[in-house]
Amino acid sequence: MTNASSVALEVIGAVKNYGKVRAIDQIDLELSGNEILTLVGPSGCGKTTLLRSVAGLVGLDRGEIRINGVLVDDARRQLPPERRHVGLVFQDHSLFPHLSVADNVAFGIRDASRRDARSRVGDALDVVELDQHRDRFPHELSGGERQRVALARALAPGPSLMLLDEPFASLDPSLREQLRSHVVGALRATETPAVFVTHDQTEAISIGDRVAVLRGGRVEQIDEPSTVFHLPANRFVAAFMGDASFLHITQNSSGSTTALGPLDVATSSGDVAMVRPDDIAFIPDEAGDAVVAATEFRGPTWHCRLELPGGTELLTTRSHLDPLPIGTRGRAELVPGHRQVLIPRCL
Repeated sequence: MTNASSVALEVIGAVKNYGKVRAIDQIDLELSGNEILTLVGPSGCGKTTLLRSVAGLVGLDRGEIRINGVLVDDARRQLPPERRHVGLVFQDHSLFPHLSVADNVAFGIRDASRRDARSRVGDALDVVELDQHRDRFPHELSGGERQRVALARALAPGPSLMLLDEPFASLDPSLREQLRSHVVGALRATETPAVFVTHDQTEAISIGDRVAVLRGGRVEQIDEPSTVFHLPANRFVAAFMGDASFLHITQNSSGSTTALGPLDVATSSGDVAMVRPDDIAFIPDEAGDAVVAATEFRGPTWHCRLELPGGTELLTTRSHLDPLPIGTRGRAELVPGHRQVLIPRCL
């Protein structure tokens, strides 16, 4: 088990180029104790390259990587993957079709007696709740079960760090949610620190103790999920992490204001105010200046786009029991207790 006060992973000034393309660009991050860190960002942002660099599958061009204090890459010498004591789980499972579940899980265990290996296999299968399938073969399992076998195989050697690269990308949404719960539960049960790559924003904030948002090979923001979502560092993070409306700020004798009212913070000429759909309440009122321009049914909620004078648009949500016809007039207001978030205008 990992000491909760230890540093499981350090990435310092990491740079990796593919020809003229800089895949990761001066990345610094640290993973402590049994923490789960999710890496999220658009395709080509560098998240998979960063994960593969930590795994030892690609070497850095500059910078350092340390795992549990051990230097594994300084851009001159790279410790091979099998000596880094990391577990790897990928999207395609990579199970051996001719081996049983138990034998697949046992494959990565080295330097252990037969009895110890059997014990580790049993423990790993118990963690992912598949011990009853130990004698089956991969083709006899569902996609979710195969992915859980891949996780058990990675856990069985007792890695210092787990690396997961979009392991649920090929699964349907309901299965993804179930398997996500299994995976996080297994990592928590074994107190294994992990770096989890995903392109799914909801997955990132539901899994990670912290979330790192990448763009163009750089970390735009790294923080707790609620902070990244509600207090984004810039407009890119705000827009990437979920539906958002951006409001122009004007100055008057009372200070800074938007279409939703005054701001309680100082602003500069490059700032905009951001609100999420749940920050906005729409009150039908024939005398109001907001109009429902579009609606979208999303099951539990209706997602509505409001148009205000001057071309301002706002997104809001309503209960599925309270739909609004397009063209409904009303007032758009901040939900009590919610506020407008000031962020830099720059993308």
